[in-house]
Amino acid sequence: MTSIRKVNMSGPLVPFRAGFHEELERQGYTPLGAECQLRVMAHMSRWLESRRLGPGDLSSKRIEQFLRVRRREGYTLWLSPKGVAPLLAYLRGIGAVPMPDLAPTTPVDDFLATYRVYLLEERGIAVTSSVSYLHVARLFLNEHSDFHGVHIEGLTAANVVEFVSTQCGLRNPAHIVCGLRSLLRYCHLQELTAGSLVGAVPTVASWRLASLPKTLEPAELRMLFESCDRRTTFGRRDFAILSVLARLGLRAGEVVALELGDIDWRAGELMVRGKGPRIDRLPLPVDVGEAIADWLQQGRRSCECPNVFTRVRAPLSALTSSGVSNVVNAACRRAGLPEVCAHRLRHSAATEMLRAGSNLAEVGQVLRHRSLLTTSIYAKVDRSSLSAVAQPWPGGVA
Repeated sequence: MTSIRKVNMSGPLVPFRAGFHEELERQGYTPLGAECQLRVMAHMSRWLESRRLGPGDLSSKRIEQFLRVRRREGYTLWLSPKGVAPLLAYLRGIGAVPMPDLAPTTPVDDFLATYRVYLLEERGIAVTSSVSYLHVARLFLNEHSDFHGVHIEGLTAANVVEFVSTQCGLRNPAHIVCGLRSLLRYCHLQELTAGSLVGAVPTVASWRLASLPKTLEPAELRMLFESCDRRTTFGRRDFAILSVLARLGLRAGEVVALELGDIDWRAGELMVRGKGPRIDRLPLPVDVGEAIADWLQQGRRSCECPNVFTRVRAPLSALTSSGVSNVVNAACRRAGLPEVCAHRLRHSAATEMLRAGSNLAEVGQVLRHRSLLTTSIYAKVDRSSLSAVAQPWPGGVA
C-alpha cells in the first residue's frame, strides 16, 4: 500500500481512492504505475472540488474540459482520454460516474443492427465473417438513405449493377458481390424490395487457387525466433507466440482464444477454438510446449485473465488479434526482414509439413480445413511431388 500513501488527495473522489487502488493491483499495475494513476485521480478530484462538482457531474464534455486544463497546467503525461480511461472505467463500473453519451444512431445503423441478428442467428455466419457482410451492406445502403430512413423499396437492377461496377474497382470484387447478394436476399425475405434482385448482381471472374501461398523460408523463420530475447518477459511471450503460429499453423484469432485450460500437458494436446463453433484437438510438439511453459512459468504474471497470452504491461488482459500481428511485425523489424502478417506463418507451417513428407490430407487436418480443395493450393509449393508427376514438354527443351 506504499503508493496510496504517497498520494495526497482531497475532494469528492477521496472515498473511491482505496477501491481504485485495489482494482489497479488486481489488473497487475506495478506500484509505480498505480501511483501514477492515483495522481491523475487526485488531480481530477481537486479540479472537481474547485468547481463544486461531484463524480456524477463527470460527463463526456466535462472530462474533455479536465484534460484541457491538465495540458494547460503543464502536465506531460496522461493528457488524453486513454490516460484517464482506467479511472473512468472503475468509477463507471461502481456507478459513481454516468456512462458516456451514446452517439445518435442513423437509419442505416438501425437497419444494420437487425441485419446483423439475421446473419448471426438465422444464417449462422461467424462474427468475424459478418464484419465483411455488414461493411458491404453499409456501403450500399449509404447510397439509398437519408436522415428520414432507408429507401430501397424502389431498387432496380441498374442500381445493383452500378454499385458493383463502382466498388469492384476500389475493393475486393469477391467480397462485394458476396456481401451484396446476402443483403439483397435478406431484403427480399423481409419484403423490403418489390422482388428479388439477387440475380442482378454480376458475376466476377475469379480463378480459385490461382496464386501461390506466400511463405517464409526456413532461414527467415530462424531469424524471427532468434530475434526474441528469451531472457526478458517480452521475449519469452513473443517466442511462444511465434512457435504456435509457425509450428501449429494457428490463426491469430485462435492464438488469442487459447486458454490455460485448453492445454492438456499430460496427453500433450492442445484444444483450438477455430472459426465459428468449431473446436479441434491438436498434438502439442515438445518444442512448442516448452516455449509455452517457459512463458507461463517465467514470464506471465498471475492475473484473473484465463487466456494463455496476455499483455505484459497492465492492465493484464488478453492480447487481441492485432496484438498478435504486432508481435510478428516487431520480430520482422528486429530480424531485418520485411514486415509480414501473422497468417504468413500459417502458410509457412503448411509448406514445412509438405517438405517434411506430409501429404495434403495430413496438412489439411493440422490446419483444420473443412475441404481438401482449400489445402490443395499448397500442392503448388511441393515441388518434389509436382516434379514426379510432371510430363515432359512436347518436343523437348529448346
